[in-house]
Amino acid sequence: MRKFNIRKVLDGLTAVSSAASASSAAQQQQAGNRETEIQETLQSEHFQLCKTVRHGFPYQPSALAFDPVQKILAIGTQTGALRLFGRPGVECYCQHDSGAAVIQLQFLINEGALVSALADDTLHLWNLRQKRPAILHSLKFNRERITFCHLPFQSKWLYVGTERGNIHIVNVESFTLSGYVIMWNKAIELSSKSHPGPIVHISDNPMDEGKLLIGFESGTVVLWDLKSKKADYRYTHDEAIHSVAWHHEGKQFICSHSDGTLTIWNVKSPAKPFQTITPHGKQLKDGKKPEPCKPILKVEYKTTRAGEPFIILSGGLSYDTVGRRPCLTVMHGKSTAVLEMDYSIVDFLTLCETPYPNDFQEPYAVVVLLEKDLVLIDLAQNGYPIFENPYPLTIHESPVTCCEYFADCPVDLIPALYSVGARQKRQGYSKKEWPISGGNWGLITQSYPEIIITGHADGSIKFWDASAITLQVLYKLKTAKVFEKSRNKDDRPNTDIVDEDPYAIQIISWCPESRMLCIAGVSAHVIIYRFSKQEVTTEVIPMLEVRLLYEINDVESPDGEQVPPLPTPGTGSNPQSIVPQSHPSTSSSSSDGLRDNVPCLKVKNSPLKQSPGYQIELVIQLVWVSGEPPQQITSLAVNSAYGLVVFGNCNGIAMVDYLQKTVLLNLGTIELYGSNDPYRREPRSPRKTRQPSGGLCDINEGTTVPEDRCKSPTSAKMSRKLSLPTELKPDLDVKDNSFSRSRSSSVTSIDKESREAISALHFCETFTRKADTSPSPCLWVGTTLGTVLVIALNLPPGGEQRLLQPVIVSPSGTILRLKGAILRMAFLDTTGALVPPAHEPWREHNVPEDKDEKDKSKKRRPVSVSPSSSQEISENQYAVICSEKQAKVISLPSQNCIYKQNITETSFVLRGDIVSLSNSICLACFCANGHIMTFSLPSLRPLLDVYYLPLTNMRIARTFCFTNNGQALYLVSPTEIQRLTYSQETCENLQEMLGELFTPVETPEAPNRGFFKGLFGGGAQSLDREELFGESASGKASRSLAQHIPGPGGIEGVKGAASGVVGELARARLALDERGQKLGELEEKTAAMLYSADSFSKHAHEMMLKYKDKKWYQF
Repeated sequence: MRKFNIRKVLDGLTAVSSAASASSAAQQQQAGNRETEIQETLQSEHFQLCKTVRHGFPYQPSALAFDPVQKILAIGTQTGALRLFGRPGVECYCQHDSGAAVIQLQFLINEGALVSALADDTLHLWNLRQKRPAILHSLKFNRERITFCHLPFQSKWLYVGTERGNIHIVNVESFTLSGYVIMWNKAIELSSKSHPGPIVHISDNPMDEGKLLIGFESGTVVLWDLKSKKADYRYTHDEAIHSVAWHHEGKQFICSHSDGTLTIWNVKSPAKPFQTITPHGKQLKDGKKPEPCKPILKVEYKTTRAGEPFIILSGGLSYDTVGRRPCLTVMHGKSTAVLEMDYSIVDFLTLCETPYPNDFQEPYAVVVLLEKDLVLIDLAQNGYPIFENPYPLTIHESPVTCCEYFADCPVDLIPALYSVGARQKRQGYSKKEWPISGGNWGLITQSYPEIIITGHADGSIKFWDASAITLQVLYKLKTAKVFEKSRNKDDRPNTDIVDEDPYAIQIISWCPESRMLCIAGVSAHVIIYRFSKQEVTTEVIPMLEVRLLYEINDVESPDGEQVPPLPTPGTGSNPQSIVPQSHPSTSSSSSDGLRDNVPCLKVKNSPLKQSPGYQIELVIQLVWVSGEPPQQITSLAVNSAYGLVVFGNCNGIAMVDYLQKTVLLNLGTIELYGSNDPYRREPRSPRKTRQPSGGLCDINEGTTVPEDRCKSPTSAKMSRKLSLPTELKPDLDVKDNSFSRSRSSSVTSIDKESREAISALHFCETFTRKADTSPSPCLWVGTTLGTVLVIALNLPPGGEQRLLQPVIVSPSGTILRLKGAILRMAFLDTTGALVPPAHEPWREHNVPEDKDEKDKSKKRRPVSVSPSSSQEISENQYAVICSEKQAKVISLPSQNCIYKQNITETSFVLRGDIVSLSNSICLACFCANGHIMTFSLPSLRPLLDVYYLPLTNMRIARTFCFTNNGQALYLVSPTEIQRLTYSQETCENLQEMLGELFTPVETPEAPNRGFFKGLFGGGAQSLDREELFGESASGKASRSLAQHIPGPGGIEGVKGAASGVVGELARARLALDERGQKLGELEEKTAAMLYSADSFSKHAHEMMLKYKDKKWYQF
């Protein structure tokens, strides 16, 4: 711990830009040479920025693979991402640097390695034997485009098919090309007069590795003899081929075609198919061919010992099924099951008991990768039920419109949310365990509870347990069920201000201690919820309607209208209907025919059954005013100790007492200033034009680059669909107090942007005026013009009096100014510790209380720390205020600015949070220019400034949030949450916390050839591929064909690979890398483990040899 003084501030500021240093230094001088006796413990070395984990469904998936021994699933995406899934809680995200789409994935089964083929014609070998997988080798094809890859089980030779119809062979150990090439013209010879098209399939005969089945897109299939380098058979069909699959005995194979047919071929009868099936074709009576259907994109042929084989296929529906959902068809014997999917099928895989292709496959499940979901079907149970998915893949079930992150919550919260959420689970899932069960969990080094709340476009809210870098859904709340749903478009009242998603969540305000939840929605509605474990039926939903109508403009009004007199506060509001109102046509329009006094949504007027969990306390709606729709809410705060909720928009601010169900405050922003308004503005009548409407979830993904780099992403430049607290900030030239006229062309009217919106709200117990001697409850209000105003709250005593006496609300006259829209406010006590807002502890409201309990539960408020004798009474608290441009620390009650930091000159802050870290606190900011910064408190010394990511779309701006203990997150794609840390300690512990994908597992025993097959031949024929494809036999490949690129896998990667198929070259690299270095203890242990694994495999091999050639009578 060290004492902190002014001189050290100046030293610490040298790293910042000279302009910021100068302004800070000037500010320090103003404060005098007084030393602040606050000990600051946070230093730059406490901070480090790194990504931790990515949760959610892989965005735009394109490829799928499964390791049947390790039980690991891999998914590749169109943006070059790779997601690996093991048992629930074991997940991993990797990224190909090129960002090219992944077209195919192939596991080196039970070797801890994976080959990825990309659309830019590169192959990559990933090492999965380390917690963060890395690329060991890459191979870039220069002259040919990759279309299909096949790696036989326990082989090191990868077959690569190309668009030209050729097949190249890659050694996966050295990632070099073999000289052995199968040319398309040699494969088809004279069987076709034209080019057969790209390779769509390669596989070896399950019973004879020397025979390779090659499928060309045009419909030709060739069985190639690898040893004699010529085709054994050629099978021609007049329909294009999409996929091919073998029967495990190697005597038959099946092809799927573009006309919706399946052809089954006997290997030795190439003249015509043994059988043709049209699974979804209508059979015509007079023996004609069935009508053609849609293409069958993939087929799999899996055998069982006990019964009929399974034929599983995607696509193939008849053309007359318009609007039918995508289907997976499972044909088993005479039964055909058609399983409808919610999204289109990207790929599917059948999970089988054996990794050996020449044994009965015994399929037990099908993994179906959909465009926006992952489904596992249980093949062993009647009706093919699906498995309950344990991964957090439903983040995007409805598009995410906002999110909040809370670390270090009360410990009883997660169990409480889990218990009410457990009742929401669907029934009818498979009874079996989730089959993707590989990997091991990491060590849990963080023990504090973390909760993420996501708000969605359909009005739903999800609570997630995010503790210890995992994610699990706890509870889902549907806010839309309080409103009447319009059955169809004509039925809908035309009071909507948005065309789609009228219930979308814009802002979430949550008090974890009291469990009070408040949401603001896109239709200018606010709902307050209380948490209860009891089910209740609400006869009448409590409801208030608020009329916020004030608009402001500068005096030189562009359209020269007469300025009406100022309405008196409160008279214009129509607060006070608690009963749900029906909307008679007479009241919905004013005398001149304009829509007036109607809310955008209609609250249900029938009794509402509310399950345990979050239950409605009050619904508040803003209403139309003389044909003008209510403006969307830009800020929101709830306080359980005061029983108040407050919200604001570009028209003004409203405060509601949710205990008494009354409106306490309803003011236009201009009226908050009273006579202190620094901008020469007067109210004017509302505009007659209706603003453009739009939902929250279709935010433009394109980057917006304003001409003036200093401007914030406010107003219609980012479209009014965006929920940012700074949505309506104008360009303000403070020098001459006039509004700049440089407006975006998409704004409907000039004065729309010049309105001052409420951008930040904070309830607290502090000094409201300079003359105050003790703190009292108040509300701090921040606006988009950089003003902070303080409203004093006079609360009645607790208990019954609280429900009977009114809360008195009065502006205090205190006004503070910053540059840029206000984003966040917080308060520190004399020791520099954070003063949390007052809160009431949670209790069950639906159970009558004892009298003793009532006395106990009088609302508690934080007591102000008494000042130490050495300090003046005036230095009791510090207000920390962060705006888009700067941060200030203001001493209270004197209201002197003691520290100031200009955060950015050329950009603007999108998110600022005051967070705790390492038993201290700091200000964390995310800027639109991609920088993440932290500042010490109260002195605002810069501690971290890292360029992290540019603001490429508004989704990041809308969802980025910091929380305690160095955690942060944002929505990296429409379906995924990226978590990161800015704490050095978490970065150091991350390696331990991550799960392991690879675990040592013994490969299952190969199938027994059987007595007669051993006696008379038959059974699987092996092939010495080394002899055929090695350099000595096939020569060197053309150097210009492909170029080898060593990967950044590093020494850890090489060690991991050194014991598997990826062997000899890796061992050589290991020897080179470690020459001259002493092996540490860890390396010795690893070597010992490798040795013991090696000796174990030798023993197993000896045992196999010992019994392999014995006849049944010798056992």
